[in-house]
Amino acid sequence: MDTLTNKIKISIQGVTKVFPSKRADVMALKNLSLDVMDGEFVVIVGASGCGKTTLLNLVAGFDSASQGQILLDGQPVIGITPECGMIFQQYALFPWKTVQDNVEFGLKMKRIPKAERQEQAARFIDMVGLKGFEKSFPHHLSGGMKQRVSIARSLANDPKVILLDEPFAALDAMTRQVLQEQLVRIYEKHQKTIIFITHSIDEALLLSTRIVVMTARPGRILQEIVNDLPHPRNADVQLSDRYMELKRMIWVSVQAEVMKSIEEETV
Repeated sequence: MDTLTNKIKISIQGVTKVFPSKRADVMALKNLSLDVMDGEFVVIVGASGCGKTTLLNLVAGFDSASQGQILLDGQPVIGITPECGMIFQQYALFPWKTVQDNVEFGLKMKRIPKAERQEQAARFIDMVGLKGFEKSFPHHLSGGMKQRVSIARSLANDPKVILLDEPFAALDAMTRQVLQEQLVRIYEKHQKTIIFITHSIDEALLLSTRIVVMTARPGRILQEIVNDLPHPRNADVQLSDRYMELKRMIWVSVQAEVMKSIEEETV
């Protein structure tokens, strides 16, 4: 695999996010800072409610910080930008469009000529293993196939950054494993900058170049771990001593924050 560049792609600088409420304002994030390098695959883990999704929405420009700022290539994120592709847990496909049309949608919005966008869409449909399903509608597809369409659509738009919010959480274990390995292969080939949210330490270890552990709410950065497991990655890496060492290290941190979160909820 190519080495990462020294260029900062995303810079999260002292970000605090407060959600107003009639009962009491909720501070989701507090003075959180994190730099993500160009071509890095960062996976964020932490207790439920620690602000992982809130952080991703701020990076995507879906929401704005109460304090602090987020920079993409040195420029403030002040709204939704096509430079970031977002993939959600729910598939967010257009049910009335075919696989081909769903993947082509962003290209059509960019006014890419028909022949060119059809060629690009076909290439990415093939890459995610859906060749032959171009004319199928989403309701004819399994959950795993729908998520592959979402991935193909995002890649076809050629974003600088791909943001994934627990995209495989609703899938069965076998499908999840297949899509994890497929995403690893896509990353190894394209070296996009990726931020991925998950509750699964195993998923984080299989996918990431770096793992970021967040504290219980309000979310801050507790720990950053460079994932030095070798590439190419597949399920076999889970049998290595280094894998188990990293998993124990992360679990100790996450477990402590989960306990804090539970204690706060019971007070």
